[in-house]
Amino acid sequence: MVKLVSPPFILPGGTVVRVARPSSTTSSSPNLSRLTVVWVQTSGVPFRTTNFFAQLIRNGRVVSQAVFDPFGVVVFNNIGTLTQVSYQLRTFNPAGILQRVRTIPAGVEAFALIG
Repeated sequence: MVKLVSPPFILPGGTVVRVARPSSTTSSSPNLSRLTVVWVQTSGVPFRTTNFFAQLIRNGRVVSQAVFDPFGVVVFNNIGTLTQVSYQLRTFNPAGILQRVRTIPAGVEAFALIG
């Protein structure tokens, strides 16, 4: 399971603000029901990904393949969240040339592919 860390809230001038937490910090279910990947530049802006596609690999076998939308997002409709196992993510350009390979850990509902 991946340990999630909350980003700090910093006011102009560098003052860190602490946010009161609700009594229960666990959600009964994930917000995203299907594994979602967003491919972004180092600035956080999504890439234009028209006709790009991605594959999820587990134990050397393709378990899912999906097409990116034009705004850097791909949703794997047959992979529920939170993921139970890790996957290798492979992304391809429209010509089918491999662009990136990353590992998505178990226990996530979304993954940011940076760069």
